[in-house]
Amino acid sequence: MKAWRRKGDVILAGFEQQEAAVLRGLVSQLEDMLRARAEEAPQDELAELTGIRTGPSESPDDPVLSRLLPDFHKLDPDNPSREDLDSAAAMRSLHEPELLETKVGVAKVVLDTLPRDGGDVHLDVEQADAWLGALNDVRLALGTALDVTEDMPDELPDDDPRAPHLGVYHWLTWVQETLIQALTA
Repeated sequence: MKAWRRKGDVILAGFEQQEAAVLRGLVSQLEDMLRARAEEAPQDELAELTGIRTGPSESPDDPVLSRLLPDFHKLDPDNPSREDLDSAAAMRSLHEPELLETKVGVAKVVLDTLPRDGGDVHLDVEQADAWLGALNDVRLALGTALDVTEDMPDELPDDDPRAPHLGVYHWLTWVQETLIQALTA
C-alpha cells in the first residue's frame, strides 16, 4: 500500500489488489454483522408513527458486537440494581439504532471508495473521517476476535492460529495511523 498523503483537500492512498480484497472483506463482514443486529430490533408501530426508532434492549451475546456496541450505562458487575438494569436497557434501546446506522454508514463509504481490484483512493475530509471510523471498527472487531492485549507480542509463534491474522491487525493499525497523519498534515 502507498501510505495516505494529503494533497490540498484530498486524501490519497493506493491499495494493491490483495490489500483491497482483505479490507473489503473485513469491512463487508462487519457491515453484515451490524445489519443483522439492526434487524433484531423490535418492530414498533408507535415508532413508525413518531419516527422515533428503538433498538434491542439487551447487550449483544457476540463478543465482537458487544465490543462495538458497548453498554450505554455502566453497571456494577457484582450487584446491578433493577433500576440500573432498566436504565441500561432503555439507553441501549434509544441509542443503539443511531450507532448502528453510523457504523453501517462509514462501512459503506469504505466499500464505495475502495476499488474492488485495488488502485488509488481519493477522499475528501468527510470521507476520510468515515474511513477512520470504519478502520477503528474493523480493528476493534479483529482485536476482539484475536484477543489482542497490550501484553501481546508483535509476533506470535508460527503454530499459533492467530499469527497470520495478527499481521492483518498490525497492517490495519498502520493504515489508520497514516490516515491520521495525512488528515493532520
